[in-house]
Amino acid sequence: MSFCPYIAFDGNCREAMTFYAGVFGATDLQFMNFSDAPPGTMTEDFKDKVMHSQFSLGGVPLMGSDAPANWFQPQAGVSVFHGAKDKTEAARVFGLLSDGATIVMPLGPVFWSEAFGMLKDRFGTSWMITLAPPAA
Repeated sequence: MSFCPYIAFDGNCREAMTFYAGVFGATDLQFMNFSDAPPGTMTEDFKDKVMHSQFSLGGVPLMGSDAPANWFQPQAGVSVFHGAKDKTEAARVFGLLSDGATIVMPLGPVFWSEAFGMLKDRFGTSWMITLAPPAA
């Protein structure tokens, strides 16, 4: 067993997950729409929304879906953490995620890492980007 992030979106899951897959170079992005569910499962106006999506990075999935309007709440109190292989990769990922984002902490050196930064991207997802810990 393991933990993995599952992000709820306000109707823009397909756009967000496609963007994230591009940022991280994922080639296994998958989508399932609510229209794939049995009839009567969701209202007609929601049928083209995403019921489930996912891709993997290093064997760990990132998953998401569109939340029904009566259930959706903006993300708070949690971040998706990404450990980049080096400073160049950390800067690249942080830079791409920064487009339209609110920067919480610019990417830079901190006492525990040569690069760490936090942001809330244009889709409302909070991210922490840092260097991957050195191999034991």
